[in-house]
Amino acid sequence: MSFLFLFFWYSPCLFVPLQSIMENNSILEKLDGLEARFEEVSTLITDPDVIGDQQRFVKLTKEYKDLSDIMDARRRYIACLNGIKEAKDILANEDDPEMKEMAREELAINEELQPKLEEEIKIALIPKDPEDAKNVQMEIRAGTGGDEACLFAGDLFKMYKSFCDSKGWTLSVTDVSEGAVGGYKEIDFAVSGADVYGTLKYESGVHRVQRVPATETQGRMHTSAATVAVLPEADKFEVHINEGEIKWDTFRSSGAGGQNVNKVESGVRLRYMWKNPNTGETEEILIECTETRDQPKNKERALSRLYTFIYDKEHQKYMDDIASRRKTLVSTGDRSAKIRTYNFPQGRVTDHRIGYTTHDLQGFLGGDIQAMIDALTVAENAERMKESEL
Repeated sequence: MSFLFLFFWYSPCLFVPLQSIMENNSILEKLDGLEARFEEVSTLITDPDVIGDQQRFVKLTKEYKDLSDIMDARRRYIACLNGIKEAKDILANEDDPEMKEMAREELAINEELQPKLEEEIKIALIPKDPEDAKNVQMEIRAGTGGDEACLFAGDLFKMYKSFCDSKGWTLSVTDVSEGAVGGYKEIDFAVSGADVYGTLKYESGVHRVQRVPATETQGRMHTSAATVAVLPEADKFEVHINEGEIKWDTFRSSGAGGQNVNKVESGVRLRYMWKNPNTGETEEILIECTETRDQPKNKERALSRLYTFIYDKEHQKYMDDIASRRKTLVSTGDRSAKIRTYNFPQGRVTDHRIGYTTHDLQGFLGGDIQAMIDALTVAENAERMKESEL
């Protein structure tokens, strides 16, 4: 229990009314309406009818958690403002040197804390992207640069795998096409865990590498590229597919893996005729999966990729509208833009969207990419705060 709390417990005449603190405080004004909503959601999530509707219950539980965090920040912010006002009153009205010294210490602590709490609240008030909590499907493709581009695609996959391991996420490869001298022409994989899309969405785009390739005999530096796509995994209730119309084929997998993988028809191929709602045209979707030796698991993963593919197509206009409204450079997912350069001679990695550079290239390729993602998140939050007039 702090000294100031004890002092004001015995000095009610100096108590600072909440109303006086809230005057001309735009941050607290923005929180006013949320308090009533928090109480409403708190009641709803205990309602048996709501609990029986799993889709609604999950949505409200997530809202309750978000609002709880904001209400906690509001409580700490009001306590901080009270502490500042109370300390100033002591300094203005008290003669006891010891009490004034303690008030000065309390004032310094709270004045340092105030801007931090304000920043925390502003970020919490930014409307959240509903996709951020989702798992993802990722795709890395070798671009310009031939064999060197395939090797670079392999380096990027190792980087993301190490990063996912460090986060405790689960990564599973769904399809792969290997390069002639190593790496990958293309590799598709799924990542599941907490807030995966919200973290990895900034990775979509063209990644460029500048180095002397292992395939170069004369020591010349080459510039190659690989594209990375990060798609939020679709929930089944969001995409309507008539699974009875899916045509399934099975085939024998090829490549290393022992006798079973070559003799048993564990690979699956699905064909589905889908009407594109944006163009009105019917097109055939073809998906293959040879990830495991278990045919049912391959069918399950192929079906998951079908849902994700259609979800991405059907929601592209929505995502374009969001990107246009935000006017942000860091999360549009535009795969045609060169977002990052990995320069080996200078040992640096530069993200061109925000001008962020790290000179620990080897550490970065080893999966130490959180600082870069944090910088991109801060840049986007700053952009969104401007739009929200926070």
